[in-house]
Amino acid sequence: MELTVKHFRELTAEELYDIYRLRAAVFVVEQNCVYQDVDDADKTAYHLWLSDEDGIQAYLRVLQKGARFEDVSIGRVIAVKRRRRLGSQILAAGIQTAKEKFQAKRIVIEAQIYARKLYENAGFVQTSGEFLEDGIPHIQMTLELVTCP
Repeated sequence: MELTVKHFRELTAEELYDIYRLRAAVFVVEQNCVYQDVDDADKTAYHLWLSDEDGIQAYLRVLQKGARFEDVSIGRVIAVKRRRRLGSQILAAGIQTAKEKFQAKRIVIEAQIYARKLYENAGFVQTSGEFLEDGIPHIQMTLELVTCP
C-alpha cells in the first residue's frame, strides 16, 4: 500500500478524478445521500490516499483552520476495504499531516456515528451531542495534540 499526500494544486487531473469518483461512490451512491460533496474547501486541502494496484483504497482530506472549523479538521474519510485497518492507517497519516502542514494543536471532525470507535481509537473525544448532517447521524469529535516544550 502506497501513501500519497498532495495539496490540491499538486493533484493531476487523473488523481482528482479518482478522488471525486470514489467520494461520490461512497458518500452519494452507497450512502444514498444527495449533497454537494465537491466544495471550495477542497482547493485549500491536503488530500491523502492509500493505493495499491486496484487504485485508491483509503482517502481523507486535511483542512486548514477556518476552512470549515475554527481549528484544523479532517474529513471525507473513506476506507474501501473494511476491517483491514486502512481507516486507522489513513487517519494516522491525516493527523501527522495536520501537524506537519498546519501545525495543528487540535483537530476537529464530524464523525458518522457508526465510525465513532475508529476516531476514539486515535484519541478523539466526543464534543457534541448527536446531530443529523445530510440525513446521517453525526457527532463532533476533537483530538487535542500534545506538544513538547
